[in-house]
Amino acid sequence: MPTVLVAESGRAAGSAASRRLRRDDKIPGVLYGQGMEPLPVSVERRELRIATSGTAGFNTVLDLAIDGPDGRQVYPAIVKELQRHPVRRTVSHVDFLQVNLDEEIHVSVPLHLAGEADAVVANNGLVDAAVDSIEVATTPRTIPDEFVIDISAMEMDSVIRLADVPMPAGVTALGDPEMPVVTVLVMRAPVEEEAEVEGEAAEGEAGEGAEGEAGQGAEGAAGDTAAE
Repeated sequence: MPTVLVAESGRAAGSAASRRLRRDDKIPGVLYGQGMEPLPVSVERRELRIATSGTAGFNTVLDLAIDGPDGRQVYPAIVKELQRHPVRRTVSHVDFLQVNLDEEIHVSVPLHLAGEADAVVANNGLVDAAVDSIEVATTPRTIPDEFVIDISAMEMDSVIRLADVPMPAGVTALGDPEMPVVTVLVMRAPVEEEAEVEGEAAEGEAGEGAEGEAGQGAEGAAGDTAAE
């Protein structure tokens, strides 16, 4: 069943009008699309959150129902870009892209790691995701919710590249096939262990110095006695 998000058209332009909308818990936005003029809209913050709370997140294909002077018109659309407040990180503006359900689009799909790389952990290593998403070309209805990569079999010298990530039917990865997607980092020894080793070394040097001074003192005393 399509996810419906109701929007309103005809919002006033300008930063002052946008601030008023945000005070009313609404988000200003724009709908873009091939063959259409950009259409300023606004949506309820709560309704946008609900509409994009599914597994596909902001890649959810929406039926954007826009209420205007001529009634309601529905556009299939996705969230193309979000702007957030620099401190509070709340959404301050949203761009919607009208899509043709039969044409390919480019979207970024989140990447998640699963499993435990025991061989890496045993050698004081750390599995690191080099990217947090993968850009793909696909039709709107076949956008993957996410890519999950199992890292259980990774070794210290393992690298998972873009070409190694399986793609569902109808989905093509974009970018260099040799691009590292998951790598292994070599961790340094814990600081406490380094400090302990340095401390033992310092104690050893101090002990050697004390023995040397004691020896020199005894030799000096013997020499004095002989001179007498």
